[in-house]
Amino acid sequence: VPAGMGGIVADLLERGHIDVLVSTGANLTHDVIEAIGCSHYRGTADCSDVALRHDEINRIYDVFLPNAAFVRFEEFMQEAFAALPEGSVLSIQELLAHLGSRLETGILATAARKGVPVYCPAIQDSMIGLQYWLFAQTHRVTIDAFRDMPGLLDRCFGAKRAGAFLVGGGVPKNYILQSMLMTENGFAYAVQLTGDRPDLGGLSGATLDEARSWGKLAEGAEAVTVYADATITFPLMAAAVLERLEAQHG
Repeated sequence: VPAGMGGIVADLLERGHIDVLVSTGANLTHDVIEAIGCSHYRGTADCSDVALRHDEINRIYDVFLPNAAFVRFEEFMQEAFAALPEGSVLSIQELLAHLGSRLETGILATAARKGVPVYCPAIQDSMIGLQYWLFAQTHRVTIDAFRDMPGLLDRCFGAKRAGAFLVGGGVPKNYILQSMLMTENGFAYAVQLTGDRPDLGGLSGATLDEARSWGKLAEGAEAVTVYADATITFPLMAAAVLERLEAQHG
């Protein structure tokens, strides 16, 4: 999202091309920040991070985000949490749908409006998680991560043919791929965009062929990995696919 790809995901959701979305908490945090009217700014990696700290500016490689955005983010989050009934228990997906219902633009807003579930298995590893912790010090609202599993796995069992599109890696990548392990069939097709190498043994660079050994991908699954900057490949691929679909269906 800080690199400007949030609009692409929201557009794909709006057009009905995403049935389930799994994200990091960081991307959803930045989605909320933009949806409440704050902006990311083009910066540079060739700078003094100590000076940025003194100027209350956070750096994401060559993207800058002022601390003032997080002040507005905290206000929004605390108001959203306060609207939840005291004593309620929610899944992470239900919490994200609640947040999206209070926004007008962006990924969470579009997903909530279109009824697309958004999962974030490591949400505590984000500013959203920290804001929930702050709220939970004085309120009784429980977020139960395991409540997400039935809905996700029901979709997997009900899918006649499932595909995965992976941008990057980390927790979302494995959460997506492992979702088919409980079914008789793995994913029938998959595309992975990554800049990480497989020989270092990390998940983000692991090949999709490796996933076949686990049964996450079917033995005969169509799969391709693109090793390149996803901020370049993802927009190009999304534009190409949408152009072809429009040509086919008019």
